[in-house]
Amino acid sequence: MKNLTTTLFIILLVAVNLYGKDYPKNESIDIRKYSFELTLHDSIDVIEGKATVTIFFKKQATDFELDLTNKDANGTGMEVTTVTIDNNPVKFIHQNDRLKIILSTPAKASSTTNIIVTYKGIPRDGLIISKNKYGDRTFFGDNWPDRAHHWLPTIDHPYDKAAVDFIVTAPPKYEVIGNGIKIEESYLGDRKKLTHWHEETELATKVMVIGAARFAIQQSGMVNGFEVTSWVYPQNREEGFDSYKYAPRVLDFFHSHVGPYSYKKLANVQSKTRYGGMENASNIFYFENSVAIGPAAEGNASKIESLVAHEIAHQWFGNSASETDWHHVWLSEGFATYLTHLYMEFTYGRDRMNKDLRDDRQQVIEFYQKTKLPIVFPTLPDDLLQILSVNSYQKGSWVLHMLRAEIGDEAFWKGLRDYYRIYRNSNATTENFKQVMQEASGKSLDMFFNQWLYKPGHPILEWSWAYDSKAQTLEVTVDQTQPGDVFNVPLELGFYDANQTLLHVETVRLDKKSNKFSIKMGRKPAKIELDPNTNLLYLARPKN
Repeated sequence: MKNLTTTLFIILLVAVNLYGKDYPKNESIDIRKYSFELTLHDSIDVIEGKATVTIFFKKQATDFELDLTNKDANGTGMEVTTVTIDNNPVKFIHQNDRLKIILSTPAKASSTTNIIVTYKGIPRDGLIISKNKYGDRTFFGDNWPDRAHHWLPTIDHPYDKAAVDFIVTAPPKYEVIGNGIKIEESYLGDRKKLTHWHEETELATKVMVIGAARFAIQQSGMVNGFEVTSWVYPQNREEGFDSYKYAPRVLDFFHSHVGPYSYKKLANVQSKTRYGGMENASNIFYFENSVAIGPAAEGNASKIESLVAHEIAHQWFGNSASETDWHHVWLSEGFATYLTHLYMEFTYGRDRMNKDLRDDRQQVIEFYQKTKLPIVFPTLPDDLLQILSVNSYQKGSWVLHMLRAEIGDEAFWKGLRDYYRIYRNSNATTENFKQVMQEASGKSLDMFFNQWLYKPGHPILEWSWAYDSKAQTLEVTVDQTQPGDVFNVPLELGFYDANQTLLHVETVRLDKKSNKFSIKMGRKPAKIELDPNTNLLYLARPKN
């Protein structure tokens, strides 16, 4: 998660985006694998790279393009020295942050070719070369949303996923972490060490990274045969291991409740990411101060556990089942937010989840007062960071919670598992998710998805009640006062006695601007509460 909640983990985001509204997708090619050979240095920020890109041509092609930042007047950016196929140089044009490769012979449909790009330069972004809070030099990939192209020649968009190898040569004092499993670590002499990480599961470039730093490393557990480790700065070793200790329990919950984990290890890494947490596949990067020290650590355990749960939930939703395009980012962020609530419900009970949901609901209400946008973007903003908001996180989470109430626990969990099974290691849209949930529940969900995902807002209610002792009838009036369309939603009414004991819950349906309900009741309740079980996203005011 790019954790943007109003918690300990708020991070100010600044980034340069390659394409906001329209990424130029190439339907003729499919990248099957990247192999990045990178050399890192202690004394200079220049990296040397050799990228072997395995391309499957779905159609005949004479050229294609990759994303790679140009060298600028300040000396940052990448300079391509050669592009070869079968050791033969081919022509290329590198301009406007695009690398156009011109094939000597047209590629045939259904053929596969390896292209080798040799390049070097100082990353303008994406690979963050800096010092950590203890003054140690570090290298951390931080690609979300489309910043991989600042240091890697790629298709820098989630629609084209690929396997990846990182083969990193660096001074031996650095421990190197990467996606997948480590298949080699060799000391080469001349103060160099080679580390090779291999990930065979196809990934989007947004979660395809390495990190290099001085680390203390601990195995924190094994889950279903997968090693779970913590990688923290040695100066806060004990606190770091304690902060990330929740990971095995969280991983086991999602593996057991949603579906098989798609990767072969999980590393939790203290890092220089600009986000509260970045869900890189199989090696999550957390911001430096996720490891709290001394008095600052007191009372933060719950926040750290929630952060860890959110990032691990992304391994299922966002990393494995990925959005096809940025319009549908809630399939990543809303899912990870709600899956965190489900983990907290399982671990600490429904009251804990309801408290978190009420906090989220207040954030959604406040956000809507300033920004009236639907969850699914009809068009993308120029700056992709604008897609990260309370809408994609907290409101997206609330949509899933209301969907669970709408179709029931059994159908909801079945649909969630089916969705993951069908789109595991692939891509999906909101409509794909809707179709799966309709099949799981046997219900049409057109109205539900239209009003909650494709339109902005939520019900704003004014309500009153009166008791007729002679008729022993309770009259409840609920008016929808929000601008625009009427919502069609269930609303629970809770009836309490003088001791604040919940006596009864009645569910009514709001489907008009003004709704009136008559409920038979033997005696007047001391109090009526809307939504006592926290199942509806709404704002309510008593009628004057």
